[in-house]
Amino acid sequence: MQPTGSSIAWLMEELGKLPGIGPKSAERITHYLLNTDVKNVLALADALRDVAQNVRRCRQCCNLTEGELCDICSDPKRDPNIICVVEQARDVASLERASAYRGLYHVLHGRLAPLEGVGPDKLTIDALLQRINQHSVKEIIMATNPTLEGDGTALYVSNLLAGTGANITRLARGLPSGSGLEFANAQMLADALEGRRAF
Repeated sequence: MQPTGSSIAWLMEELGKLPGIGPKSAERITHYLLNTDVKNVLALADALRDVAQNVRRCRQCCNLTEGELCDICSDPKRDPNIICVVEQARDVASLERASAYRGLYHVLHGRLAPLEGVGPDKLTIDALLQRINQHSVKEIIMATNPTLEGDGTALYVSNLLAGTGANITRLARGLPSGSGLEFANAQMLADALEGRRAF
């Protein structure tokens, strides 16, 4: 619902809520949209509406998809005995660009951050545990970001998985500490996957 005020102010306010978009960027984008062809603006609105209505979580790995299963989970060429645990769906895209991994994924949709009120119940950890208990998984790769919260999340999850019989590994530290997977190039991710070690 539109708040009181102009449509332009409302658009700038909504754009300003996006990550990495401050007030000045929101203003620039708003004026770009006001000066471009109406068809382009309506196409953007339709794309946003389509994403909001059709994208959901994969029932197996919690990645984003438009169907019941994502393309990776439904690919018979993937190795179902290896699961790579990541924080966000964008991390799956980053690892896939490296073309060095042929197993499946599990997306936690966040990382443990007690000071921000993010506990285990806010993540898809229970779904991961159920999945591993129902299927024969040989290796679980903890590919959370190399940050304090990411490492804490990896440690917490690996402790929960310790009794499953699966080999728990962690990405090699070729990744820069304090950064995110989305900022790593394909070769760095390929090296990190190849050089993974026991957790």
